[in-house]
Amino acid sequence: MANHRIVEIPASKLKKRITEILYDKGYILKYKFEEDNKQGIIKIALKYDPQTKVPAITDLQRISRPGLRQYSKPEDFKRIKNGLGISIISTSKGVMTDKEAKAQNVGGEVVCYVY
Repeated sequence: MANHRIVEIPASKLKKRITEILYDKGYILKYKFEEDNKQGIIKIALKYDPQTKVPAITDLQRISRPGLRQYSKPEDFKRIKNGLGISIISTSKGVMTDKEAKAQNVGGEVVCYVY
């Protein structure tokens, strides 16, 4: 039996970048961008532990919402699950993890927490 599940989501620049970050950090198995019309689709293979069948992403919290944007400075970034999780930040230099934003000393909109 395969140890992953495929999900399809409508594509956008933000979703593509978040997908790339999750892949780079080992939270998803693989992904594929498909351009079928103007918008396109992102196919994501979710990652599971082969023995325990526990998903790699146990929780994903959306922080900033259209009605209530949440911004943070580099020195105010929270540690997620004692350093085991990541924050995804939308900065003026692009979408990146909290660690990358802190290294570049840029703040921005806190999109979500992943752990």
